[in-house]
Amino acid sequence: MMKEKFDFNDILIVPDYYTTINSRYKDIILNGLPLITAPMDTVVDLSNIDLFIKHNIFVALPRTVNYANYLAHVENSEHLLSYYENVFVGIGMNEVKDIISGSHYIAQNENILIDVANGHMMELYRLCEQLGHVRPDIKLMVGNIANPQTYTLYAKLENVKFIRCGIGNGNGCLTTKSTSVGYPMASLISEIKVLKDELENENKHTPAIIADGGMKDTSDIIKALYLGADMVMVGSIFNKALESCGDNYFHGVKINLTSAKFLYKRGFKVKKHFRGMSTKSAQKAMGKTTLKTSEGVVRYREVEYTLKGWFENFEHYLRTAMSYCNCYDLNEFIGENRYVFITQNAYNRFNK
Repeated sequence: MMKEKFDFNDILIVPDYYTTINSRYKDIILNGLPLITAPMDTVVDLSNIDLFIKHNIFVALPRTVNYANYLAHVENSEHLLSYYENVFVGIGMNEVKDIISGSHYIAQNENILIDVANGHMMELYRLCEQLGHVRPDIKLMVGNIANPQTYTLYAKLENVKFIRCGIGNGNGCLTTKSTSVGYPMASLISEIKVLKDELENENKHTPAIIADGGMKDTSDIIKALYLGADMVMVGSIFNKALESCGDNYFHGVKINLTSAKFLYKRGFKVKKHFRGMSTKSAQKAMGKTTLKTSEGVVRYREVEYTLKGWFENFEHYLRTAMSYCNCYDLNEFIGENRYVFITQNAYNRFNK
């Protein structure tokens, strides 16, 4: 019988038996936060991209962002050029084919996210392989995968630098609920980390592990890192920030961001539009004329914080967790993998 798999609520991180860290802020080194935006058009676009990159957050742009407009935005933001090294441009498989044929322009040394739901398709793998021959300068993020062994397949390609791990876990996604396809995220990360370590020991190429989907709070993100994710992709949490690019609503009426900020700062409830990128409305926004069955949801959620406030809180919680584990930097913390399984009663005890 296959060993049961687990998720974030099933475990707790075990602190080190003694620690030598005296100050979370003086002793622990954090060069940016290990986070990347989900490529969702209710999370990030060109109107708020600079807010993320100024905080050293990686950005994955949704496919709804026009590439020419993105290049123009970068050109007009010369003072932030170095930050744009951490931006991935979302495209589909047809655009990859066009890049290979030379009919679609992509700048030199660009970061590209091939944003498809099923990263297990051999056609996708072959396209990545072909792109590596034609444009070895392009760095790829691929996925999504929900089979640990698929990580070792993509690791054969030197141009694949990041792999999105997780299917059906996202708050805007209904794939697992509708199709029963998936893999509990905590087990998936942990098992892929084992495979990554084996490849590293053999001095082989090891793409970064991106935990993608379903992070409910800072605790889930911290556990994902602890289990072995190099970075965590965040969508729903960022959408609930005042500055997300989701449309703002007050008592069901759409309002602009200026009005939303005015009302929020005075204690009024403002809501954000949130949708999965497989919803029919998102498919239309990406220019698709043949719409497929939706595997996503549309919701309106209350604004809970500003991005700056959330970043500050997350950094504090991450530093605290690292101090308990006696980890002075993220390289020590990521993949530490020392945890205990807990019962539902144990979870209920602290989940106040």
